[in-house]
Amino acid sequence: MPSAPPTVPPSVIQLHPADNVAVAAKTLARGEQFTVLAGPITAAGEVRFGHKVALTAISIGQPILKYGQVIGYAVQPISAGEHVHSHNLHLGELHLDYAKARETPPPPTPITGRTFDGYLRADGRAGTRNYIAVISTVNCSASVAKYVAHAFDQRRLADFPNIDGIVPFTHQSGCGMQFGGDAHNTLNRVMAGIARHPNIGGYLLIGLGCETGAMGYLLQREQLIQLDGGAAQPAGAPLVLSMQDQGGTAKTIEAGVARLAEMLPRVNDVRRQPIPASEIVLATECGGSDAYSGVTANPAVGAAADRVVAAGGISILSETSEIYGAEHLLTRRATSVEVADKLIERIEWWKRYVAMFGVELDNNPSPGNKEGGLTTIAEKSLGAVAKAGSTALVDVLQYAEPPTSRGMMVMDTPGYDPASVTGMVAGGANVVVFTTGRGSCFGCKPSPSIKIATNTPMYERMVDDMDINAGEILSGVSVDEMGAKIFEEILAVASGKPTKSETLGIGEEEFVPWLVGPTL
Repeated sequence: MPSAPPTVPPSVIQLHPADNVAVAAKTLARGEQFTVLAGPITAAGEVRFGHKVALTAISIGQPILKYGQVIGYAVQPISAGEHVHSHNLHLGELHLDYAKARETPPPPTPITGRTFDGYLRADGRAGTRNYIAVISTVNCSASVAKYVAHAFDQRRLADFPNIDGIVPFTHQSGCGMQFGGDAHNTLNRVMAGIARHPNIGGYLLIGLGCETGAMGYLLQREQLIQLDGGAAQPAGAPLVLSMQDQGGTAKTIEAGVARLAEMLPRVNDVRRQPIPASEIVLATECGGSDAYSGVTANPAVGAAADRVVAAGGISILSETSEIYGAEHLLTRRATSVEVADKLIERIEWWKRYVAMFGVELDNNPSPGNKEGGLTTIAEKSLGAVAKAGSTALVDVLQYAEPPTSRGMMVMDTPGYDPASVTGMVAGGANVVVFTTGRGSCFGCKPSPSIKIATNTPMYERMVDDMDINAGEILSGVSVDEMGAKIFEEILAVASGKPTKSETLGIGEEEFVPWLVGPTL
């Protein structure tokens, strides 16, 4: 019996029957014919891979539809087969129907019996890695924190195989801010989130001694120290060093190294054990996006996130500035009007915030995003929110705020990848999935980051950085099949499988707390 002829991939992809643009699945030459739902169309000029092509004549002021949603308006007449991009498409004014909590989906069919091999912590949370953290409470102690952490190389840790490493968490702030203000409390939330993170087996805080970000305020406000004065870490565990109290740089380094050496045997005394998949706290991120982010990788991550939620876990969508223009798709899925209003309030805050600096949210798409075929923030956001999957929106979190419920939720973060992921990890995310179309090389200790390519050419070009090729969706693999593959990878990585970024040693410099407010 003769074999069936191979399936020929389409030249363009029309994402919704109502769309008046399609995405080029390969570079279209001038005069090349392609076929969509309405019939054959001839390219009026070259349309590069990932860019949009008009499927019908579009008049000035007419909305451009992609994903069945408005991504902007034509600013000049566009003919069928013409390239649609920044030269003839602008965002304009969006009119969104929030339909608050009117389309809340039912809970997904439960996934039971799935586990990963993780570290069960004393508070009941599950770690996927086992690091020691050296946390600088102010930039003035950043170098000392690095010197202390880097004193322990692989040779020195060879006798402690259950410790993944010692990581310095340094940043550019900690002083020059209002004491007890939003920036101060946000930074405290981030540092405390790292200290108590389930992937951290022990920590040491190092400060200068005179900074606004006072150590005592951090310990008391974030309850890193018990009300009776006992440390949150096990009895006798080191917690705090002040450079001024220790007598300067060299003495603090010496004291820090000694404290960590004492800590090593205790932190090493753990073993992986089967833990229900309900303990996965998944951070979802996209960076270096292209037009295929919303076609392949992001929807596949959404399918994986649905599985995490169905297993009883938590999935976090971030980057509020990249939800703008698509927030109505989330508000209607909210479990209550109150939850929807929390997201809308964050969107309105962002509008006011960027206006203070004479900036518009539509400035978010980067030059690389636009080179990859994205035009407006609405188009980028519609693709980005696909990472949220299809389950209900159960909560909206402040930056680095730990979840108190389970399910899919939004965390208010900026679109800048390191700051966004830092917030989710500080909030307790123990695995990160990171989609990229242009090729973002990212890691974020202490949580492993799974890199997912949106297209095959980039995956093959940057295979040393990419863990999964979602570009296979363009060759016939279904979004759901890819989502299942990503879910299995999440469980494998949570069980200790190293990601490409971990193999490369990436993840220390990407700790970037987001702080809003004046530097005083």
